[in-house]
Amino acid sequence: MPSNQAIRRIAGLALALLLLALPLLANGLPTAKPEEVGMSAERLERLTDYMEEKIAEGVAPGALAMIARRGKVVYSHEWGLADREQGVPMAPDTIFRIYSMTKPITSVAVMMLYEEGRFALGDPLARHLPEFAEMKVMEQVESSTSGESEWTTRETKRPITIRDLLRHTAGLTYGVFGNTPVDQQYRQAGLLLDDRTLAEFSASIGELPLLYEPGSTWHYSVATDIMGRLVEVVSGMPFDEFVAQRITEPLGMVDTAFWVPEPKRDRLAQLYSPAGTAEGAEAWLRPSASTELVVAPASTSRNFVRRPPMPSGGGGMVSTAADYMRFCLMMLHGGELDGVRLLSPKTVELMSTDHLGEIPMGLGRRGYGFGLGFAVATDLGEIGELTSEGEYNWGGAAGTAFWIDPEEELIGVYMVQIIPHRTSLGGDFKRLTYQAIVE
Repeated sequence: MPSNQAIRRIAGLALALLLLALPLLANGLPTAKPEEVGMSAERLERLTDYMEEKIAEGVAPGALAMIARRGKVVYSHEWGLADREQGVPMAPDTIFRIYSMTKPITSVAVMMLYEEGRFALGDPLARHLPEFAEMKVMEQVESSTSGESEWTTRETKRPITIRDLLRHTAGLTYGVFGNTPVDQQYRQAGLLLDDRTLAEFSASIGELPLLYEPGSTWHYSVATDIMGRLVEVVSGMPFDEFVAQRITEPLGMVDTAFWVPEPKRDRLAQLYSPAGTAEGAEAWLRPSASTELVVAPASTSRNFVRRPPMPSGGGGMVSTAADYMRFCLMMLHGGELDGVRLLSPKTVELMSTDHLGEIPMGLGRRGYGFGLGFAVATDLGEIGELTSEGEYNWGGAAGTAFWIDPEEELIGVYMVQIIPHRTSLGGDFKRLTYQAIVE
């Protein structure tokens, strides 16, 4: 058995080789040794070891993590397999379905048009999308005859605004995370199918009742998909073309899109689910408790290998860790990266500020508020984990996650492919990153 000293030498050599390879791994991003930016290479080995152990235990078939501090990538590592059945190892350029990590990109698209004076955040949505002009909200009231509660609809007290869409206070829902009468109507309408355009999707949503009064409640929803339609109408461009021409191409996000073209398909990670996962919406309403991972049911997620009729601004994109790191660095740098400016610093400040106030954020995110496209840390004691107030983040349904910490100039990007995702790996990655900060 090798001595502890020999093990440390091997680990040090492996880390040195990793640092030499970083320029290739980071998609042209600047790199640094951890100690050059106030982090500990030795402490980052804890992250490497921990993830190796979890992958070996079968918690996930494979994963990838990337960390940047003070504008430079200091860590990039992959574990396990991108495709277990085919024996394909996880690689620096593996492509992942990022699902709701699409939402921040869509939010940036909306705010770019806001900066151009195309609308105000307080504008009624119906000014640009008339299908939302006469919305009704469904509520439970006590029957005057039976005394029992019943569901009915009424006119809203105020219209949905563009800011409501950005901060998830529009009163919309998703149809898959709950079983209210409104959620049931979403499912009956087949709203998450891919056989309709954004215009058709938006029109369908406009015909259904709201779950909450606009502005009253934070509720995760299809609001960001409606924002994609807003971008189309205001810009006069198809949403996916706007994103490509105005965001991903200028930023050098070469593998980020709404579908994977044929030459790149061998780089798309396999998607897994817990054994026994039901088809479609039932996967969320009645999730499997199994820890055994199998290839995800086809109806749990579209395949991402052809251009969809509806590019989903809420969850339709694929990306790599390096590409998404470029997006995060743009935000950390106040809207600019490598001479390409998408937003002004003041707009980034507005987006990464809590807009909920006294409205509580859902999903069990204690200590967090919500900005314009991101969850925002507001109370460190309530959060109870390593982070900083003002840190902002989001994640995707298959376990992908990122955060941006302006105070520490720290970014983490974590990629994995399990849907519905039930592991703690994203949070573990974040904790083991923060503990490596030494100055």
